[in-house]
Amino acid sequence: MIFIDKLASSLEGVPVFVSAFIKKIECLPLEEEEVFNIRLSLEEALINAIKHGNKLNPDIFVQVSAQKEGGSLVIKVTDLGRGFDFNNIADPTRPENLTKLNGRGIFLIKKLMDKVEFLDCGRTIKMVKFLKKEAESENQRRKT
Repeated sequence: MIFIDKLASSLEGVPVFVSAFIKKIECLPLEEEEVFNIRLSLEEALINAIKHGNKLNPDIFVQVSAQKEGGSLVIKVTDLGRGFDFNNIADPTRPENLTKLNGRGIFLIKKLMDKVEFLDCGRTIKMVKFLKKEAESENQRRKT
């Protein structure tokens, strides 16, 4: 396990939490673009968990864990909410949704991460980023 921590359900704590998370994963072979994608995806997942899952209740927490599994970084964000129907998410790129204030976070996460799953009725989002540098190193080892 690289990282496991809790964050009170307050949006003000998200930037500091995400920065601390990024420092913890600096030991991984990450490209700058991967770090950007992970940072933005984690921010969006935390905001969704705090706002929609925990309903901005500062007395309850969002849990974040991260671990390296083979050539991937696996991040899980879990809230204590009621969950949601993750199979029925509106497409924010459709004309009728363009002016809506919500609905872009999961869309962004799915575009920026390599694999996204929802667990526990939508209370947990599992985000996977394949580590390019690690894959390249493995390919080089196989060639020699």
